[in-house]
Amino acid sequence: MTDNKGSAGSDSSAGSGSSAGSDDVPSAGTSNSEDAADAAERISSELYDLIGIKGKASETGPGVSECGDKDPEKYFTIFHPWTFTPASADQLEGVMERLKTELPKNGWKVVKYGRDNSKNKNLSLTADNDEKKYSVQIAYFAKDESPNLNLMLASGCYQVPDGEKVYRF
Repeated sequence: MTDNKGSAGSDSSAGSGSSAGSDDVPSAGTSNSEDAADAAERISSELYDLIGIKGKASETGPGVSECGDKDPEKYFTIFHPWTFTPASADQLEGVMERLKTELPKNGWKVVKYGRDNSKNKNLSLTADNDEKKYSVQIAYFAKDESPNLNLMLASGCYQVPDGEKVYRF
C-alpha cells in the first residue's frame, strides 16, 4: 500500500511488521478495535471465497497490535492469521496462480509473488488493497503433511475515536 501521504514511492505493505516508524503503515482511518476486527473478519471471509475450493479455515480470530511508533493508546493495527486446509490436498494445485489472477479483479494489487527462501521453497504471494487499507500474505505449504494455505491479513494504522482507548485482544 502507499503511505498515508499518497506517495507511490512506498511499497511497504500493512503486514510488513516494520516498526521503523509509523510512516511505513498507511492510515486506515478512525475506528474502535472491535469494529476494525469485524472488518478484518469480513475481508478474510472474502479471501476465503476467492480461494474457491472446498475446505476448512482455522478459527483463529483477529488480534490488535501497536502501530509503529505512534501512541499505543490511540493507534493500532489489526492482524488476522488463519490457515485454509482443503478437503483434498490435490485441490490446492494451481490455487496460488488463480489467486494471483483473481485478487486484482477484486481490488487487490499483487506486490510480491514467488518462492520463499525456506527449505521447501513454498510459493508465497503478498497483495495490498489500498481501498480497504489491508495487506495479505499467503503461503502455500505444499509439502506439509497436510498441505494448506497460511494467510496473514494486516490492516493499516487505525486511530480510535476521540475519548476512546485501544482495546487489545
